[in-house]
Amino acid sequence: MTSLLCITIISLSLAASAYSQVTSSPSPAAVKVFANLGDNVTLPCRLLSQDSMSFGSLGIRVKWTKVADDEALNEDVLLSMGFHKKTYGSFEDRVFLQEHDSEDASIVITDVSMEDMGKYRCEIINGMEDTIQEITLEVQGGLTDGVVFPFAAPGFGRYNLNFSDAVRACAEQNAVVASRDQLFEAWKAGLDWCNAGWLSDSTVQYPITKPREPCGGTNNGPGLRSYGHRDKQNRYDVFCYASALKGRFYWLVQPDRLTFGEAMQACLDDGAEIAKVGHIYAAWKLEGYDRCDAGWLADGSVRYPISRPRKNCSPTEAAVRLHGYPDKMQKSYGVYCFKAEQ
Repeated sequence: MTSLLCITIISLSLAASAYSQVTSSPSPAAVKVFANLGDNVTLPCRLLSQDSMSFGSLGIRVKWTKVADDEALNEDVLLSMGFHKKTYGSFEDRVFLQEHDSEDASIVITDVSMEDMGKYRCEIINGMEDTIQEITLEVQGGLTDGVVFPFAAPGFGRYNLNFSDAVRACAEQNAVVASRDQLFEAWKAGLDWCNAGWLSDSTVQYPITKPREPCGGTNNGPGLRSYGHRDKQNRYDVFCYASALKGRFYWLVQPDRLTFGEAMQACLDDGAEIAKVGHIYAAWKLEGYDRCDAGWLADGSVRYPISRPRKNCSPTEAAVRLHGYPDKMQKSYGVYCFKAEQ
């Protein structure tokens, strides 16, 4: 009787072991993929079995997730079941299944941003064998091809942007929220700014090259001052990152000064658009654009870019000078336009 019981237990153990081998495939080593800001990138994932149905068949499910440190904050990316496919949130209409062959569950992310950086999980479930793979995406965008600039809510003063507002504000100015590495590179290049701003990892920091009392005190040396990760509903400014221009930034010669509405129309009449803040910073930093005329920009601000400091035009430093947010009916300024490459 004892021998029979032992045989039964051993048989059940072997069956359980066999079942676990059928239902779960070992994950391959984690993969790291690199992409440049604004590029398209493929995150690889394949069904390990060679005799399974294709992903277009009914019953096979592919799920992609962007994984956070706190699993409760994970983001759905893509779900595919048979012929039905759905993308979510910021990935909507930007992510596609590659499907090169019947075992390919790789996705293509288009127009990569700094917010896309992080860890992704690919899950393939076909009822008999589940495959789980992890891929880390690193987004590269050093300051050789871009510029970091501080940005506040137009016309409302400082500290009026929650994290979602900050993402949107940078996007509206032809930029993305800067990463900590990009802000660090900008600080090394001399960026000094006393207002705290959001970064792409939802930390809040600011760069100080000249320590002083109102900006973290004089006892702390130069560097990035950090508030750490903050609740995304809190309000700060933001540091944006603008890539090199794909078009021409220019001062539009006009016989008269313009209101804001007239400035917008003048650029349209010239086959262009009124320039955004990201445009003027990229032209100034990456192309050495220099002009001492104050002009309207798309956010309702008036600014001018100085690459060669001189009397009456930023005498002490090269900078994009903010003249303020004047009444939009005021006829005191010209306009900067941007014409995209055709």
